[in-house]
Amino acid sequence: MTAIQDSVLTPTLSSRYYTDSAVFEAENERIFERQWYYVGRADDLPAPGHFLRRQVGRETVILVRGSDQTVRGFLNVCRHRGAQLCLADSGDMGKAIRCPYHAWTYGLDGKLITAPNWQAMDSLDRGQYGLHTVHVEQWEGLLWVNLAPDPAPLIDQLRPQIEARLADYAKFERYGLGGLKVGGRVEYDVAANWKLIYENFQECYHCGTIHPELVRTIPEFQSPAMGTGGYDPTGYAIADDLASFSLSGDTVLPRLPHLLPEDDRLFYGMVVRPNCFISLVSDHVVVHRFEPVAHDRTTAVCEWLFPADVVESGDYELDDAVELFSKVNEQDFDAAEWCQPNMASRAYRHGGVLVPSEQTQIGVFYQWYLSALGDET
Repeated sequence: MTAIQDSVLTPTLSSRYYTDSAVFEAENERIFERQWYYVGRADDLPAPGHFLRRQVGRETVILVRGSDQTVRGFLNVCRHRGAQLCLADSGDMGKAIRCPYHAWTYGLDGKLITAPNWQAMDSLDRGQYGLHTVHVEQWEGLLWVNLAPDPAPLIDQLRPQIEARLADYAKFERYGLGGLKVGGRVEYDVAANWKLIYENFQECYHCGTIHPELVRTIPEFQSPAMGTGGYDPTGYAIADDLASFSLSGDTVLPRLPHLLPEDDRLFYGMVVRPNCFISLVSDHVVVHRFEPVAHDRTTAVCEWLFPADVVESGDYELDDAVELFSKVNEQDFDAAEWCQPNMASRAYRHGGVLVPSEQTQIGVFYQWYLSALGDET
C-alpha cells in the first residue's frame, strides 16, 4: 500500500491488486474456492432435473434439484474424459445427467448409472465413478456453494457480517428474504475489477456527485461526510416528501409482512462477502450476485424481490421500484469502469488514498481481503 504522511488520509490497495492476473488467480484459489460463494436462488430450480451452471473460482459447478427435492452440487466434469456435462447456464436435464460426448449417464444424485457398451465394463465398481460433489447450503432462499473439503457452516460466514451491519440479526430476519420472489432482474457486464465495485458500494463520498436520484430519495446520502463512513445500524430514512424507494417516489407497494413500525421507510445496504450485496427497504429487497470473470471484468446480476402475491397478482407497478436501483447500478458500474483503465497508470502504481468517510468500511474490507489472500503487504 501507499506510504501516506498525512494521517487524515489512508492508502488504498496498490495497482497490482487490480491489474495483475496472478493476483486474480490467487483470489480464485484462496477466496472464491475456499469460502461460501453465492450462486443463485433456490427457486431457480423449481422441480427435479432443473439445473444451474456457475463459475466458482477456476471451476465450473452445476447445481441440480434431485427427485428427493434436495439441491446438490457437482463439478461440471464427466468422470470418463473430462467433458463438460452441462453446456448451458440453466435448464432441465430430465431424470439423469447425461454427458454430451460419450453418453456416460449419472443420476440426479451424481451416482454413475450406465455408459455405452456397459457389458464390457460390468466388473467396474460404479460407486467409484460418481461425480465429484461440492458443498451446497441454502440461506434465506439463496444458494451458496463451497469447494473446500470440510467447510464451516454457511451461517458462521454470514451471520457476523449481518450483525456487523444491523447490530441485530433478528432485524434482518424480519424482512423474510427467503419467502420473497423475483419481480425484476438485470445482468451487467462490467469492465472493471470486482474490488472497485466493492469499494464503491462501501462509501457514499461519491453519492452526491453521481447519484442524483438516490440522494433525492435518501437526503442523508447527499453529505460527503456521512459520519466516519461506518454503517448506521439504525438505517437511512427516505425523504419525507416521497412515498417510497422508487424512481418517481410515488409508487406505493404493500409493506413486507413481518416488519415492525420502526422498520418503515428505512434503507439498509450491506456487503455480504465474498460476492453478494443486499439492500433492504420496507417494501422490497435488492440482491446482487457478482462473478469475477478476470482481473478487469465482472459479471453482476441484480434481482429485485417482493412478496409473492405482489409479484403474481399483477395489481402493482414494480418497474418504478426496479428503475431506481437500476439507475444506481448503471452509475456505479460506470464509475468502476472510469477507474479500471487507470489502475495500470504509472501515476497509480502505489495506489490512491481514502478520505475519512471512506476509511471505516473500506478498511474492514481491505483487512478481510488481505487476510483471506494471505497477503499483508
